[in-house]
Amino acid sequence: MSTETGPIFTSGNYTYRAIADWAKWPADWKVSEVTGVATDSKDRVFVFNRSDHPVAVFDPDGNLLFSWGTGLFNRPHGIWIGPDDSVYCTDDLDHTVHKFTPEGERLLSLGTSGQPSDTGATSIDYRTIRYAGRPFHFPTNLAIAPNGDWYISDGYGNARIHKYTPDGTLQFSWGEPGSGPGQFHVPHGIAVDRNGVVYVADRENSRVQLFSPQGEYLTEWTDIARPCEVFIGPQDEVYVAELGYRAGMWPGTTAPSPDSPGGRLSIFDSHGTLLARFGGGDRPCDAGDFYAPHDVWMDSQGSLYLAEVCWSASRQQHPATGRYHTLQKFERIAGAGR
Repeated sequence: MSTETGPIFTSGNYTYRAIADWAKWPADWKVSEVTGVATDSKDRVFVFNRSDHPVAVFDPDGNLLFSWGTGLFNRPHGIWIGPDDSVYCTDDLDHTVHKFTPEGERLLSLGTSGQPSDTGATSIDYRTIRYAGRPFHFPTNLAIAPNGDWYISDGYGNARIHKYTPDGTLQFSWGEPGSGPGQFHVPHGIAVDRNGVVYVADRENSRVQLFSPQGEYLTEWTDIARPCEVFIGPQDEVYVAELGYRAGMWPGTTAPSPDSPGGRLSIFDSHGTLLARFGGGDRPCDAGDFYAPHDVWMDSQGSLYLAEVCWSASRQQHPATGRYHTLQKFERIAGAGR
């Protein structure tokens, strides 16, 4: 039984306790933000962060177990843990994707360190992309399909999804810059359900696009505000971490309306029907609300972990509303439906 305290939130049939200071970071660590989070088969929590200890591993109560990755990454971005507990990490500014053991031994790397593919892009701003290219140009995230294939979103400097075999052989890619079906403006997050359907968080188009395992466009969901990542739950429910319109906006862009939401977490069924929604950014530094959601993952107990990139999204300044959190645990309340 957890001894943590925090406010309780209910939406639809989902009830959680929000714990903003769940992770017990060492006092001498300087963690600017958490970009990704994932749990393994033991419910150990792997926290991909921007510090001198980029992969920090905690137990479910937030106690630090060990860390690794010092000197391995240019800029941590996305993390995924496979069914065999292999750890997959994307390094966006290095243009590489890596597979590790849980203890940090590197098993496989894709991409050429420091060398982006040719897309005509001149910066990390997706609006400078001129055409789709080969892997990778600022890759963002990846997901492992039930058959072991890799799907990698190549997002800031490209507009593609790349599919690989488990041994790292490129099978094919799809996508191009734009806002039509099968086009992307920052394919930022990705997930694959039990049927092989690929969910892509098409962030700057504010939608999640669904594709067949072969990359064929199926449909899209648009009741979403700049999604960063997608996670598929055990009942095929779809958890979406949404950056919203109050942080991390590209220079020259504006929110679609004055009441556009801030960061939030939305839960959908497999058909795209909204089941629950938390946050919205009205009190972004409070437990249970969000400033800049970037990743979401569920453990075996149904609890959620929400990573935030407040440092980057606030242009490396603390939000005016107060002290932000970089990682929250949404602890599932026993006996509550989900």
